[in-house]
Amino acid sequence: MQEQILRKLFLGFIQIHILHHAKKEPFYGVWMIEELSEHGYDMSPGTLYPLLHNMESNKLLEKEERNVDGKIRKYYKITNLGSEVLEEARNKAYELFKEIKD
Repeated sequence: MQEQILRKLFLGFIQIHILHHAKKEPFYGVWMIEELSEHGYDMSPGTLYPLLHNMESNKLLEKEERNVDGKIRKYYKITNLGSEVLEEARNKAYELFKEIKD
Protein backbone atom coordinates (compact mmCIF):
# COMPACT_ATOMS: atom_id res chain seq x y z
CA MET A 1 0.00 0.00 0.00
CA GLN A 2 2.84 2.41 0.83
CA GLU A 3 4.30 1.89 -2.64
CA GLN A 4 0.95 2.78 -4.26
CA ILE A 5 0.69 5.96 -2.19
CA LEU A 6 4.24 7.01 -3.03
CA ARG A 7 3.73 6.21 -6.72
CA LYS A 8 0.67 8.44 -6.82
CA LEU A 9 2.53 11.22 -5.02
CA PHE A 10 5.58 10.96 -7.28
CA LEU A 11 3.42 11.12 -10.41
CA GLY A 12 3.16 14.88 -9.90
CA PHE A 13 6.93 15.17 -9.52
CA ILE A 14 7.39 13.14 -12.69
CA GLN A 15 5.08 15.45 -14.64
CA ILE A 16 7.05 18.48 -13.45
CA HIS A 17 10.25 16.68 -14.48
CA ILE A 18 8.77 15.98 -17.91
CA LEU A 19 7.74 19.62 -18.38
CA HIS A 20 11.19 20.76 -17.28
CA HIS A 21 12.90 18.68 -19.97
CA ALA A 22 10.30 19.48 -22.61
CA LYS A 23 11.06 23.16 -22.06
CA LYS A 24 14.80 22.58 -22.62
CA GLU A 25 14.37 20.60 -25.84
CA PRO A 26 12.03 18.07 -27.45
CA PHE A 27 12.47 14.52 -26.16
CA TYR A 28 11.23 11.04 -27.04
CA GLY A 29 9.78 8.47 -24.68
CA VAL A 30 12.68 6.03 -24.30
CA TRP A 31 15.02 8.92 -23.51
CA MET A 32 12.62 10.14 -20.82
CA ILE A 33 12.38 6.66 -19.28
CA GLU A 34 16.18 6.61 -19.03
CA GLU A 35 16.28 10.16 -17.63
CA LEU A 36 13.69 9.37 -14.96
CA SER A 37 15.57 6.18 -14.11
CA GLU A 38 18.68 8.25 -13.36
CA HIS A 39 16.62 10.03 -10.70
CA GLY A 40 15.31 6.84 -9.11
CA TYR A 41 11.95 6.60 -10.89
CA ASP A 42 11.15 3.15 -12.29
CA MET A 43 8.88 4.06 -15.20
CA SER A 44 7.70 1.53 -17.76
CA PRO A 45 6.53 2.46 -21.27
CA GLY A 46 3.05 1.31 -20.23
CA THR A 47 3.02 4.02 -17.58
CA LEU A 48 4.94 6.80 -19.35
CA TYR A 49 3.13 6.86 -22.70
CA PRO A 50 -0.38 7.20 -21.25
CA LEU A 51 0.98 9.98 -19.04
CA LEU A 52 2.48 11.76 -22.07
CA HIS A 53 -0.78 11.36 -24.00
CA ASN A 54 -2.70 12.78 -21.05
CA MET A 55 -0.35 15.75 -20.83
CA GLU A 56 -0.79 16.25 -24.57
CA SER A 57 -4.60 16.09 -24.22
CA ASN A 58 -4.34 18.72 -21.48
CA LYS A 59 -2.37 20.95 -23.89
CA LEU A 60 0.80 20.84 -21.77
CA LEU A 61 2.82 19.04 -24.46
CA GLU A 62 2.80 18.91 -28.24
CA LYS A 63 3.85 15.82 -30.19
CA GLU A 64 5.91 15.90 -33.37
CA GLU A 65 6.67 12.80 -35.41
CA ARG A 66 10.15 12.54 -36.91
CA ASN A 67 11.67 9.94 -39.19
CA VAL A 68 14.78 8.59 -37.45
CA ASP A 69 16.65 5.86 -39.33
CA GLY A 70 13.49 4.88 -41.21
CA LYS A 71 11.34 4.70 -38.06
CA ILE A 72 8.81 7.22 -36.82
CA ARG A 73 9.82 8.59 -33.44
CA LYS A 74 7.47 10.82 -31.43
CA TYR A 75 9.07 13.87 -29.85
CA TYR A 76 7.35 15.91 -27.18
CA LYS A 77 7.85 19.61 -26.54
CA ILE A 78 6.28 22.03 -24.10
CA THR A 79 3.39 24.35 -25.02
CA ASN A 80 2.79 27.88 -23.76
CA LEU A 81 0.30 26.50 -21.24
CA GLY A 82 2.84 23.87 -20.22
CA SER A 83 5.41 26.61 -19.58
CA GLU A 84 2.95 28.52 -17.42
CA VAL A 85 2.07 25.39 -15.45
CA LEU A 86 5.77 24.55 -15.03
CA GLU A 87 6.54 28.01 -13.67
CA GLU A 88 3.70 27.82 -11.16
CA ALA A 89 4.69 24.27 -10.16
CA ARG A 90 8.29 25.41 -9.61
CA ASN A 91 7.13 28.23 -7.36
CA LYS A 92 4.84 25.95 -5.37
CA ALA A 93 7.48 23.23 -5.09
CA TYR A 94 10.04 25.77 -3.87
CA GLU A 95 7.66 27.07 -1.21
CA LEU A 96 6.85 23.53 -0.11
CA PHE A 97 10.53 22.57 0.01
CA LYS A 98 11.33 25.57 2.21
CA GLU A 99 8.58 24.52 4.62
CA ILE A 100 9.37 20.80 4.87
CA LYS A 101 13.19 20.82 4.66
CA ASP A 102 13.71 20.80 8.42
